[in-house]
Amino acid sequence: MATNVPAPRRRPFRWQRVATEAAQYLALTVAAAVILGPVYITVIYSLQPVEKIFSYPPQLYVTDPQWDSYKRAFETGSLGRYLINSFVVSLAITAGQVTTSVLAAYAFAFLRFPFRNLLFVVFLATLMVPWEVTIIPNYQTISTLGWLDSYQGLIVPFLATAFGTFLLRQAFLTVPRDLRDAAAMDGYGHIGFMLQVAVPLSRAAVGALAVFSFLMAWNQYLWPLLITNEDEHRTVQIGLKALVSANIDEFNLVMAGTVIAAAPILALLVLFQKQLIRGLTSGAIKG
Repeated sequence: MATNVPAPRRRPFRWQRVATEAAQYLALTVAAAVILGPVYITVIYSLQPVEKIFSYPPQLYVTDPQWDSYKRAFETGSLGRYLINSFVVSLAITAGQVTTSVLAAYAFAFLRFPFRNLLFVVFLATLMVPWEVTIIPNYQTISTLGWLDSYQGLIVPFLATAFGTFLLRQAFLTVPRDLRDAAAMDGYGHIGFMLQVAVPLSRAAVGALAVFSFLMAWNQYLWPLLITNEDEHRTVQIGLKALVSANIDEFNLVMAGTVIAAAPILALLVLFQKQLIRGLTSGAIKG
């Protein structure tokens, strides 16, 4: 009795594999050019005198770099004070969001209480509320508390985030329940299990949240502009706008100030890109 044996699958020809890889690399190259092109132009313009920036055809390389543009931008725009303010605000917001997100995510992942799922849905629903809807109530609250022109006004409204709670809850759900039972037998309470087991096992997600929180806080513009009137508490994005307004005819200074303002977040992304990717994918397979 004859049996139908499936024919072996034909492996693709070598030229097909080469063409596929070439297309992938071409797409990556185009994407990199689109993303890194503006960064490259900004750096090049920051090192050129003004007359070369507006020359035609444009000069896309530097023959005589003008490094003093960075010093002049730093001193003219008083960026030192603005950078300190941004670091203080960003670090405080990052610490607050990581702390509150860890606590809330642990409760949603491991504790049992009435209406837990409903409350979590309410948390997620806040992600769909535009920031512009809450900006007036937040401003009225900060004004009533007397926190205008203060670090408290810049920090407190951002100490909790529904996105961070969702991200860490997904990561905590990947922690085996058996570990919780074993930790309880060893005398660990919820705080001990959270700090000794859950958070270390989810450190990739925690690191990703910290990077996102810092980037969000560093790039804020509207809220600091709204609640601060004095340079003492204004952040680097406001300082950069003031530099542009005061030196609109010196385009190289504006570009140098932009590079200075962007340098910390670029360094952060380069140093923590692996943690960022791992953290975003750590809880993707369990809901």
